[in-house]
Amino acid sequence: MIIVKNIEDIREVIAGSCVTIGNFDGVHKGHQKLIELACTRAKSQDLASVVVTFDPHPLQVLRKDAAPPFITLTEQKLELISQVGPQVCLLLDFTMEMARLSPEEFVRKYLVDGLGMKEMIIGYDYHLGKGRAGNFETLTELGIKYGFTVDRLDPVTIDDAVVSSTRIRDLVQMGRVWPVRTLLGRFYQVKGQVVRGMNRGGRLLGFPTANLKLVDELFPKPGVYAIWVEIGSQVHMGVANIGLNPTFGNDALSVEAHILDFSGDLYDSDIRVHFVQRIRDEKKFSGIDELKDRIAKDVALGRQILSQPEAEIKLTRPVFADSPTHR
Repeated sequence: MIIVKNIEDIREVIAGSCVTIGNFDGVHKGHQKLIELACTRAKSQDLASVVVTFDPHPLQVLRKDAAPPFITLTEQKLELISQVGPQVCLLLDFTMEMARLSPEEFVRKYLVDGLGMKEMIIGYDYHLGKGRAGNFETLTELGIKYGFTVDRLDPVTIDDAVVSSTRIRDLVQMGRVWPVRTLLGRFYQVKGQVVRGMNRGGRLLGFPTANLKLVDELFPKPGVYAIWVEIGSQVHMGVANIGLNPTFGNDALSVEAHILDFSGDLYDSDIRVHFVQRIRDEKKFSGIDELKDRIAKDVALGRQILSQPEAEIKLTRPVFADSPTHR
């Protein structure tokens, strides 16, 4: 997938395109179906398949103090979009100036003149342009004027409910990470750098932990989780504690991952944590011995959970192209 940030860099390269556009927070099953449809339609008409998205998320500009924590930051979002298979991703810098564009101004500047759009596919509830005026009907009228067709994908439902970023966000914040996997098509994951913690895990408790510097915005409810830990190209079983470590009286949120059957120095390394299932609430213990006993039980339970076939993890990583090649 080619990533383009400036429309001028690709204006003369793409002769025609099938475009889908959105924020794609989480790149969940609904988003995947939308992108897959754009790719299929593009291939059938010999067009370039293009995903248009924004950085930062528009809510971070329009509602800076009220924006929710996002499921995927830009780097991960691009990785996940790439895995679906579009040829091009146009990553636009969202500004207040862009927010003031009418639907027609945006469509003409970026999609028609910039991408040679011949077909546009949107989600069932997508709007664009000033005042969210660019709905399906408005865009269809613009299509007649500028020579493109518009199709709208029906809602994708799982367990009789619409798959949405809001639904996923709510489940993660409730600690219900197991059902989230069916909505995302993968386990919920975060990425962070391993930093020095309080040096209690291995020294006091006998369970060394990798302490993550929080980079992502959305974290599951405090508690203990069975996890997969991705270190480079290797994946290990693990158990993570998210919380304040009440037994030690901490007052700052931390994410500590005990990686099973692993030894090595991870300081300053970036790792990914994939949350599989919640084991228990965070709890204040009477002392170190009781805490050690409970951690041993958590580790045994985590190993049992992760050994089940349905908890298997499969990883793929995208390959990004450096420059536009489609003509």
